[in-house]
Amino acid sequence: MDKNLIKIELIVEKISSEFGAAIIANCINSDMATFTVDSKSIIAVIQYLKEELGFNFLTDLCGIHYPNEELSLGVVYHLHNFNENTRLRLKTFVSINNPTMPTATNLFPTSNWMERETFDFYGITFDGHPNMKRILNVDYLDYYPMRKEYPLEDPTRHDKDDRFFGR
Repeated sequence: MDKNLIKIELIVEKISSEFGAAIIANCINSDMATFTVDSKSIIAVIQYLKEELGFNFLTDLCGIHYPNEELSLGVVYHLHNFNENTRLRLKTFVSINNPTMPTATNLFPTSNWMERETFDFYGITFDGHPNMKRILNVDYLDYYPMRKEYPLEDPTRHDKDDRFFGR
């Protein structure tokens, strides 16, 4: 059996036993474990991963939107343990009616800009963030451009023939 897979299975076991019901789901895809975590517990899980399991590098933090789900907005965290050369993914979801979750800036200062970008494009606010404001879009923009709330094409156009687009 692959050593890396054994490490990942051990991490899954440790996190599942430590956080119990806060871990909604987990799976292993090739060489990366993915955990879906309750949004109220996400910072505690990240802190445990950093302090107890050595995941001391936040590779990425980004937003996602699944419009057909009850908790449709989410944040994905990618963490890396350089000593063990192990990566993992955490996902957490919130309602579009209350898109708020705690900030990770106290654990990973680099999450500052990534959380601001997620706010800017998805409208997810991070409680406790030191400077939650738009960084890429204009301040007066009244929507979040990465949400899947708008049709991809203009339904009022009549100057195109769908036969040419494989429909």
